[in-house]
Parts: sequence; structure tokens; C-alpha cells
Amino acid sequence: MSHKYKIGQHVRQLGLSYAGQKSIVDGLFEVVRLTPDDRAGEPTYRIRSAGGERAVREGELVLAS
Repeated sequence: MSHKYKIGQHVRQLGLSYAGQKSIVDGLFEVVRLTPDDRAGEPTYRIRSAGGERAVREGELVLAS
């Protein structure tokens, strides 16, 4: 699979609420690295904010507006 987001784009990370719906859990992040697909074939990324850097799956991200 190819990556949907590009280095330098701003995204927000999603999480599951107690009701099972996806909602934004954290602030604004910048994509800093495209990383290989996970075992399920989903693209992964390294994202960074003022609070630090983390690895996430593509399905956990939405483009910041």
C-alpha cells in the first residue's frame, strides 16, 4: 500500500472513545517520516508535536484542516 500522507503535512491522531467511535485524542502533529507497512499491510508513520514523537498507523490519522 502507498502512504496517504506526506512528510511535512499536519495531521491529528484519532483514538477510540468509550462508545467505540473514533475521535481526536491529541493535538496537531507533523508527519516526519514514512515507515514501512505493518504486518497487516497498513502504512505507518512517525509523527511529531511539541510533546514528542511517536509511531502511528495510517488509520489513526486524519488530515488537519
